[in-house]
Amino acid sequence: MESVKEQFDEISKKYDSQRRILIPCYDDFYGIATEWLHLNSPTPKILDLGAGTGLFSQFVLEKYPQADITLLDFSEQMLTVARERFANLKNVSFQIADMTTFQPQGKYDAVISSLAIHHLSDKDKQELFRKIHGLLNEGGVFVNAEQVKGSTDYIHSFYTQRRHHRLDHSELSKEAVGASYERNKLDKCASVSEQMEWLRQAGFKEVDCPFKYYIFAVLWGMK
Repeated sequence: MESVKEQFDEISKKYDSQRRILIPCYDDFYGIATEWLHLNSPTPKILDLGAGTGLFSQFVLEKYPQADITLLDFSEQMLTVARERFANLKNVSFQIADMTTFQPQGKYDAVISSLAIHHLSDKDKQELFRKIHGLLNEGGVFVNAEQVKGSTDYIHSFYTQRRHHRLDHSELSKEAVGASYERNKLDKCASVSEQMEWLRQAGFKEVDCPFKYYIFAVLWGMK
């Protein structure tokens, strides 16, 4: 995982500014992920795994401004950007840790993640889903705004071709596009159907994929 950490340490300052170009469905992707975080309490306890610069957490805090939210990431540089983003909020805390080995601190009403879990092996994904299920209060939800693999090699190849065509003709510099392709080499994406089955196996009683656009999908589970 060290190579993943190094690449995200390097991109930390530019991460947010590139999101809308790298994610063509940006508004729906984060908007629907946030919409499916439907919680009963106005002050929910939330854990953001692989939180990075806190982009997803910002959407969540706009919906639940009084949420007690912890941002966890193994990149100190990414969390430094997040600390600047939430500098004046006392209800936001930070934890530098690997999502696969961190020690839980109590139960949560929700666990969220965005564009992070696809860096794990399939085995580690399944173990993490079980861990997340154990972290949640009854009725709690897991929302994962994720990068996924096509359901077949042919479909995934088409996704990749379309993405490369769009980025190669985007306003991003050649260096930024090349850096994105280098980060993609570290991806270990799984399909939507595989991950939905793993969520069921982890114990989630309700599972869905409320949004998907090529390689971007929102996966949801309720305990």
